[in-house]
Amino acid sequence: MTAYAPLRHLAAVAVLAAAPAAFATPADAAPADAASAGIDPATRAAIEATCFDYLDGQLEGDPVRVARSLHPDLAKRRVLGATADEMLGLRRMSKDELVELTRQGALKTPKAQWNRSCAALDVAGNVAVARAETPWFVDFFHLGKFGERWVIVNALWYAKPKPVEP
Repeated sequence: MTAYAPLRHLAAVAVLAAAPAAFATPADAAPADAASAGIDPATRAAIEATCFDYLDGQLEGDPVRVARSLHPDLAKRRVLGATADEMLGLRRMSKDELVELTRQGALKTPKAQWNRSCAALDVAGNVAVARAETPWFVDFFHLGKFGERWVIVNALWYAKPKPVEP
């Protein structure tokens, strides 16, 4: 058994020596923001227009505008963490639920108080990733291009903590 100890050490050294190369970023890899920089301006504008339909439609209380930004099979989720029912709890919402909340005016806000942004982050063919932000939430979208139209297929959102009132 001890005769093989040097071979085990040699194998361990070889694995450890190769590990940094396995996890290193290739020299020709583009930085994360380069993907965003390479988006065609017309594509960026179309994706961000969809994103603003989603945001502004909610802020205006316009269910038609929100509905046109969403795929019929939208999966909108919020990470909850451990709940009484599941370890990896999610708040799930469909297109119909989001449109109904908009109809009820859940986020309706006077335009003077709007503070929102949309950014196309990356595009590959007919799929894209975008980020939307308001004072209340951040959404990350997966969008799909159907014909000439971009729509939100998946949304994962984060509810910002409410400010503490003095």
